[in-house]
Amino acid sequence: MNVEIISIGTELLLGNIANTNTVFLSQKLAESGIDVYYTSVVGDNITRLNESLKRALLRSDVVITTGGLGPTVDDITTQTISKLISKRLVLNTRILKDLENYFRMRGMKVLTSSVRQAYIPEGVRHIRNKVGIAPGLIVRYKGKIIVCLPGPPRELQPMFEEKVIPYLQKRNPKRKWILRSQTIKLTGIPESVVNKSIKRILNLRPPTTVGIYCKLGEVDLRIVTKARDEKTAAASIMKVKKKIRERLKDFIFGYGNSTLEGIVGRRLDGLKKTIAIAESCTGGLLASRITDVAGSSRYFAMGIVAYSNAAKENILGVSSQTIEKYGAVSPDCALEMAQRIRLLAGSDIGVGMTGIAGPTGGTIMKPVGLVYISVVFDSRRLIREFRFKGSREEIKFQASQAALDLLRKTIR
Repeated sequence: MNVEIISIGTELLLGNIANTNTVFLSQKLAESGIDVYYTSVVGDNITRLNESLKRALLRSDVVITTGGLGPTVDDITTQTISKLISKRLVLNTRILKDLENYFRMRGMKVLTSSVRQAYIPEGVRHIRNKVGIAPGLIVRYKGKIIVCLPGPPRELQPMFEEKVIPYLQKRNPKRKWILRSQTIKLTGIPESVVNKSIKRILNLRPPTTVGIYCKLGEVDLRIVTKARDEKTAAASIMKVKKKIRERLKDFIFGYGNSTLEGIVGRRLDGLKKTIAIAESCTGGLLASRITDVAGSSRYFAMGIVAYSNAAKENILGVSSQTIEKYGAVSPDCALEMAQRIRLLAGSDIGVGMTGIAGPTGGTIMKPVGLVYISVVFDSRRLIREFRFKGSREEIKFQASQAALDLLRKTIR
């Protein structure tokens, strides 16, 4: 069985939104041992969509479309499918009831424009949408399968995993292998150093391979293996994973979908320690990332954005002499910020961060991207200097990433 994905929406062609659905679908299909041979994007045009579907059906066993199932006039997928398979649109009472329930729970009557979503090609199977209002469709046509999914990822993803994958697997009895993967996440180390450290591992050949992917403040290593069964796949991944850990364990902060703020949060929660943060150049980004984690109220005590020198002195209590002598962007100021916020909050850990996010404000002695981070914990007084590159937003993010990594190493 091979699959082709057609993403529908003029907004995709214009670059207004990222096409994350194709990434998600391709990954999930690969994990299920189903090959994706082609992907394409087509605008909200019936003629061009019809041509794309006809071309896809000539070369693929399964065609999956995303988008175009909404209530507006530019949502053309259902209409195009009806024309393609020569089946008239008929009212599906089950879909209509779901629509009525959806709007009733929100204290509304079904919008007239939404009723058109209850009309689907005669004889076509629909997939209930548990999140939104656009139903999915499964069409059998001339020995091929067409699956139509809604565009919003929060609606598409559960529908695909719960209904479409099982449906396709039942119709793919000749599947002889599975694809499994694991992502190892690193921070505090450049991609070039990672590449040099595990160059031989990166040169592995199928069935098990390793890819390196660089993000802002993070490097991901993705191990992918093809195997006959789960046990063999797990053993292959573990073998490579151990080799990577031997070389890079100090920089590995997590696996899979884990985040640095999540790892730090679990450690704080497990140790029953609280934290307070005083930020300047990051403008509250560090506190925001920490509190993005559910349950952070158990360990996050306080966060203060002391942006001006007056705020550092009057709210935090940083010594005016320190700022006059060393400057607001200095290791001495970062340390005092960490000490004072810890005292104010009565927390176990205090973090102080000050720097120059740019693009203005830098000097030869203190350039844009210079950041000082201090962590005060028990008897430890840690201060680190960083020099980041990039835009203002990128420097702020890298600073928050470095602070979280310093916390990770301090409290492990």
